[in-house]
Amino acid sequence: MKIVAVCGMGIGTSVLLKMNAEKVLAKLGIDADVEAADMGVARGAAQTAEIVLTSEELAEELGDVPAEVIIINNFFDLEEITEKLTAAVE
Repeated sequence: MKIVAVCGMGIGTSVLLKMNAEKVLAKLGIDADVEAADMGVARGAAQTAEIVLTSEELAEELGDVPAEVIIINNFFDLEEITEKLTAAVE
């Protein structure tokens, strides 16, 4: 499974989201490749990903992609990430 963590500029916030998603996936026993990307890279990466993790604002900017786009309100909240990823992979 390929997952893309997206932030608006640079790559700092997406790396944080990537690391937290990896923690959650490991706890759930799910094998996935999580990639951190800025918006420019994300549009292309989302074409081959199953899931995109991002903020509500950036989801709108990302547009129509074949991947399931999951809105994460707080990139630090492991409970939110766990809840939303669990729902997506069931």
